[in-house]
Amino acid sequence: MNRGFQSILFADEPLSVSEVTAQIKELIEGHDGFADIRISGELSNVSRPASGHMYFTLKDGGAQMKCAMWKMQALRMTRGYTPKNGDAVVARGRIGVYERDGAYQLYVDALTPSGVGDLFAEFERLKQKLDAEGLFDPDRKRPLPALPKRIGVVTSPSTAAFQDILNVLSRRYPLVEVILSPTLVQGADAPAQIISALNRLNNSDIDIDVILVARGGGSLEDLWSFNDEGVARAIAASRLPVITGVGHEIDFTLADFAADVRAPTPSAAAELLTPDINDFRLAVDAAAMRLNDLIQGRIESARVDVNDALRSLRLLSPINQVLQSHNKLDGLQRRLHSALPSRLNLRRAELNGLSQRLASISPLATLARGYAIVQRADSQVIRGVNDAAVGDMVTIRLVDGSIEAEVIAKNQDGDQL
Repeated sequence: MNRGFQSILFADEPLSVSEVTAQIKELIEGHDGFADIRISGELSNVSRPASGHMYFTLKDGGAQMKCAMWKMQALRMTRGYTPKNGDAVVARGRIGVYERDGAYQLYVDALTPSGVGDLFAEFERLKQKLDAEGLFDPDRKRPLPALPKRIGVVTSPSTAAFQDILNVLSRRYPLVEVILSPTLVQGADAPAQIISALNRLNNSDIDIDVILVARGGGSLEDLWSFNDEGVARAIAASRLPVITGVGHEIDFTLADFAADVRAPTPSAAAELLTPDINDFRLAVDAAAMRLNDLIQGRIESARVDVNDALRSLRLLSPINQVLQSHNKLDGLQRRLHSALPSRLNLRRAELNGLSQRLASISPLATLARGYAIVQRADSQVIRGVNDAAVGDMVTIRLVDGSIEAEVIAKNQDGDQL
């Protein structure tokens, strides 16, 4: 036994976690057998973050070991081989202690495949079998409902995946109702429970539109319940459309192949199932604006029509016509009042002129110069000697009166009577 480690065992004072961990680290990393070791096993939980380092678990039927492979070693290894979950490999490296977590792990310098792991081989066998039967045929896939009212969820209520689904649904489409059909999602009893959960939803009296089968990420063996042949057949036989969201984006299970639609994660499945209510709000707002513009346009057009009709009505109104006639009459009266004196003066001047002309040719003017007009008793004017006979009574008209006389004699050619 290491003397330092032996002194810890018999120390009088309690030791800190860091002190014990440091001694364990010294004990393990100081062992020559752990400095350069080759270990065979099956890959699980393979991850490659942005840093370029690679982390995975190496396991067999009885135990598992965390492993880390730094970027430079991973680059050299990946030129000829890309590790995948389920691969049987031989890892070479040293065993060390990660003090922060108090865990030992294998720091891998080289990783080479030794064959396909048993679980992965079983997965491929079942996949080929069910595919040959037509369970994965794209022609039998059904579309998802556009606006589901009720979504049946097959998962464990205690998982983060279920909470993620509820969060996405409440954010995107809070109108939808979630019907949970609870089940285990890992372990030996999980496949039978998953099948029962599917059957409950398919046989429910509640009107369910679609089924979401979900589980969070995990290793190949963690997700193995969804590679169960019975589960795959139950999904394929489902009366309702089925969407799966099992594991992470890189994980594929037989349940995914049998489902109508496969989503990369539970949250992504919830998003694929539902529209975004904000899109509806935007569409409603846009439609409201268009409707408001249309209504305002119709109102404005009607206002113009009403104003035109009012103007036409005013023009055709009897009252308006009477007013126009009054105005016209007033105008005529004003014109008459202004024109009548002028016309009277003009006519008066014309009359005076005519009177003067008439006076100049009037017999009375001639009589005034000393002449007389002789008329017989029948009022005929005697113009010559032969127009009267001796003994005829004649009237002699003078300027200031008339004289009655009798013709007693008559002479011609200037002879006097």
